[in-house]
Amino acid sequence: MTAPFPLPEDQSDLRQAVLDWFVCRQRDGWSTDDEAAFQRWLAADARHREAYARWESNWRALDGIPAESIAQLRRNLQDDKARVSALRARTPAKASRRGFLKPVFAMAAAAAVAGGLAWHFGQESPLFAQTYASLRGQQLDIPLPDGSRLQLDTATRIQVAFYRQRREVTLLEGQAVFSVQPDPARPFHVLAGPLGVTVVGTQFSLRYTPDIAGNDGVRLSVAEGKVRVVRRDGASGEALHRFSDAIYLTAGQQVSADSHGVLAAVTAVSSEGIAPWRDSRISFVDTPLAQALAELERYGSTGLTVRDPKAAMLRLSGTFDPRDMQTLRRLLPSALPVRLKAAGETAEIVPER
Repeated sequence: MTAPFPLPEDQSDLRQAVLDWFVCRQRDGWSTDDEAAFQRWLAADARHREAYARWESNWRALDGIPAESIAQLRRNLQDDKARVSALRARTPAKASRRGFLKPVFAMAAAAAVAGGLAWHFGQESPLFAQTYASLRGQQLDIPLPDGSRLQLDTATRIQVAFYRQRREVTLLEGQAVFSVQPDPARPFHVLAGPLGVTVVGTQFSLRYTPDIAGNDGVRLSVAEGKVRVVRRDGASGEALHRFSDAIYLTAGQQVSADSHGVLAAVTAVSSEGIAPWRDSRISFVDTPLAQALAELERYGSTGLTVRDPKAAMLRLSGTFDPRDMQTLRRLLPSALPVRLKAAGETAEIVPER
């Protein structure tokens, strides 16, 4: 059998040829002669093998797209419907007549064609896009289509977008642990406020809580691998590689930045690890009482308020279980010069007389 598709003259032709081959290889009548012709096509040009391997990788990622994301893809494709129809008309008639495409496969093929169009017009669309959020007091363990995993702490919001040549996650607020599946062809970018982090495969935690006074910057702690950190100045993950003033962190190191992205010195990760919140441990070291209460309130109501400025600035040190506020109430008067003034179901922290 001779190759049914001409050698591509440009990238759009190459994308169409890859899609044509991929579609035909799924049909029931695919023979050993057909496979031999396909292998000859792969061997004819190194670009063929590279492009086909990239498509297969993207297809594996598409397998993990949830139903709501498929629906979103359908909506996104409406604007390109006429052009998609024109390109799909070029698929070999033999493959089209057999009607072997399942609905999800047809959707993925259309998404691939539309992605090619978006590249052509300079507007790349993600293969996978999803927003995740944990409620107050809730923690989530989220598998991603590429094999990576996210562990979200309480009150955390995160956006995930996978493109053909990069993976991009935006931490909107909260904190999370990232266990990143290695893929040198598609770096993993994480955006958090003023910082951008780039990895290939590693495990690290990232915190960004812009609404907590005194703790409104970014903190990054690395457990495995190596990460690149830059002050991104609003740039997307696609542009992070252009920044030359990056720093690199390896396992056992951490760094923090203020709300403007100014980095502090790199230090060692504490003995508690990169994310003690996974074990229901929240530690404070010489932390203003008002800031400590704001942190504990992320996990649930403490039933405590502090209005007096002097009491609010008292420094608290210790490790607490955010699920056990009764112990905190008992310990506060002995740890700090304060007393609790009951007011119904809540109590106000006031200076000791």
